Amino acid sequence: MPSGNPVENPAAKPFAPSCERNREPILAVLKRVFAEVGSVLEVGSGTGQHAVHFAEAMPQLRWQCSEQPEQLEGIQQWLHEAALPNTTPPLALQVSAQPWPVVDMEALFTANTLHIMSWPEVEQFFTGLDAALKPTAKLVVYGPFNYQGQFTSDSNAQFDQWLKSQAAHWAIRDFEAVNALAGSVGFSLDEDIEMPANNRCLVWSRSAS
Repeated sequence: MPSGNPVENPAAKPFAPSCERNREPILAVLKRVFAEVGSVLEVGSGTGQHAVHFAEAMPQLRWQCSEQPEQLEGIQQWLHEAALPNTTPPLALQVSAQPWPVVDMEALFTANTLHIMSWPEVEQFFTGLDAALKPTAKLVVYGPFNYQGQFTSDSNAQFDQWLKSQAAHWAIRDFEAVNALAGSVGFSLDEDIEMPANNRCLVWSRSAS
């Protein structure tokens, strides 16, 4: 799933301006939440920009990208150019195709993906976590959310209208429904962090018990 609206730069490498805008606020959260994490699966790596930036800033962890097959080449361009020792070749991953091609990851990060999945795909996303992640794992989801069925800003309401104009199944998701799905696979909400541009960073954790 893309983490922005990619456009081509002069070198023909995919580029999403939104990744440049939001990467530092997200990194500030991840450096704290993933301080003791050794491996992270990113679902919906988009262009690969986030992966390169975050992996470089957190060399103690292994960053595993994943995306729809048609976007893997662009991600690989970013990874190859950065040549970081803690990134691995991106995996083809579609949330509805289970089990996912990865197991025993210590954490999962995804940005701006749930609103471009259908609701059944959102449900399958959380189902997929169970086998892909260790019994003690962290989960961080970045993006816009509604609360008690209400938009948090006029801009989010306009964004939701734009999403629906692109695809009928796209929509900003309700926090309460998403949190319930996380709880159904053993994750408890640790933090709900306000981010720039009316986005949120939701942080869950799961314990072995």
